[in-house]
Amino acid sequence: MAQTLRAPEILALARRHGHVRVDDLVGRVGVTPQTIRRDLAELERAGKLERVHGGAVLPSATRNIAYEERRALNAGAKTRIAEICAGLIPADSSLFLNIGTTTEAVARALLHHRNLMVVTNNLNIAMILAANPAAQGIVTGGRARGADGGLVGALAVDCVERFKLDHAVIGCSAIDGGGDLLDFDPEEVAVSKAILDQSRNRILVADQTKLGRPAPIRIGALEQIDTVVTDAALPQRLAFDCQRWRTAVALVGDD
Repeated sequence: MAQTLRAPEILALARRHGHVRVDDLVGRVGVTPQTIRRDLAELERAGKLERVHGGAVLPSATRNIAYEERRALNAGAKTRIAEICAGLIPADSSLFLNIGTTTEAVARALLHHRNLMVVTNNLNIAMILAANPAAQGIVTGGRARGADGGLVGALAVDCVERFKLDHAVIGCSAIDGGGDLLDFDPEEVAVSKAILDQSRNRILVADQTKLGRPAPIRIGALEQIDTVVTDAALPQRLAFDCQRWRTAVALVGDD
């Protein structure tokens, strides 16, 4: 099958799922991983896809993909990441959870934890945790984003700054090769920065589609993070830097 015939199928899958993975495409179209990588490279050069670790996502340098697409993107891995992350949060503790589909998965994984105080700028997380009678949920103020239930702006930052909590669990839209944590909305980034500042232990939850993806606004760096929970090995240089920074990497396995 020529690349010109494979390209429409690859793009259709990317539009349907928000991403494509090399391993999945190999089984689907019956060519080698090297051929698929060349296909993805050509589609990236054409501006139709963005390469990420293990595959590609729909292109976006200045705006995030839609919330429902993000929810579906690598959903199984996000669930496994959330379960590992929840194991790092003891009962009788306090934590922040920021905006994101992976942090929403963490909230679901915390439903059986006892005596938690959770501060969040994510209305979806507040509704998830309402099912846990042993968790006290506190929602920041702020401007509500209808697309994803996020609360952003100065009021959200002010609320976060009133607390000093045991843990922060944050997500981001992208991690670049130097270890910078990136996102798309400056108001959302301001809240995430405040969360990091007001936490004693900082956990980043990020699936493999975030590795090497572009985004324009810097939240911080992996150097500030105590533990990153992910589903793919970090690039060699970044893994070395994490050791130097004493940032632990918890790698979840496949189903």
